[in-house]
Amino acid sequence: MTAARRVLLIGGIALAVVGMCHGTWYAAFAEHQALDRIGASLASAFTRAAEQNPAQLKASLSNYREAKYVYERQVDAHGHWIGLAMVLIVLGIAFDRIGFSEKWKLVLAIALLAGAALFPFGVLIQTLDHGPLPRALSVTSSGLMIAAMAAAAWGLALNRPRV
Repeated sequence: MTAARRVLLIGGIALAVVGMCHGTWYAAFAEHQALDRIGASLASAFTRAAEQNPAQLKASLSNYREAKYVYERQVDAHGHWIGLAMVLIVLGIAFDRIGFSEKWKLVLAIALLAGAALFPFGVLIQTLDHGPLPRALSVTSSGLMIAAMAAAAWGLALNRPRV
């Protein structure tokens, strides 16, 4: 098995395990509290609206928005790690058909793995820091993933039998 194929297969399996562990931890220890916070803040917002209390309504909606923001990023990170892991595994199976040298296949495999690992991580750290750095990490790593997947598709097209 080539080094590039090993990077994709082992890296994909490792990312799937990371995604499943994160999802299990979140479901067991954090999701119920997050859903309670979302529901309570939304119920509070409706109550404050009925009481015609705009200051507390605004605070309740702000709490709802923050709780929903964190919840969505936790779930997205879990789903993206597992989904991108599956993409890496499928690419790893077909990687020997890419029409590049072994050196470039390895570079491409490392880029794919880095993008697949860093994109969900960038999404996840947005729950801790709403600043530009986590967003830049997410955007950059997703761009790396897109570029690497395009290069893999190009490499597959180069090695396609001519009819």
